[in-house]
Amino acid sequence: MAEVLVVDDSKVMRDMVVACLRPYPGLTFTHASSGLEAIERLSLQPYDLLVLDLNMPDIGGIEVVEFVRGQDRLRELPIIIVTTRGDDASRTRALAAGASRFMTKPFTPDAILSEARGLLEGRRA
Repeated sequence: MAEVLVVDDSKVMRDMVVACLRPYPGLTFTHASSGLEAIERLSLQPYDLLVLDLNMPDIGGIEVVEFVRGQDRLRELPIIIVTTRGDDASRTRALAAGASRFMTKPFTPDAILSEARGLLEGRRA
């Protein structure tokens, strides 16, 4: 079993990410609707993958990535950024902060599933 934390202030987007990843066997999902809620959840239990929006009303995705990379026990957690901001500056900033992958919305189900599969299988190797 692999636990995935899906963080987006849009419930529709959280549900869409889960629907795209559901074909991967053995995944369970936890949702968070804000950066602060994500940090709280990450502090309480381990996850195998974090799927994270950049734009949220309280703590943004970059700050969540920086928090994760600053914690010894979370440092290796794979992070997929999924955002409407496809500009080079946002991509560069997210990857420099420690995101593993950067995807723009809209994305195809196959694309996010492929990224998640690669990160999860790399983590198990």
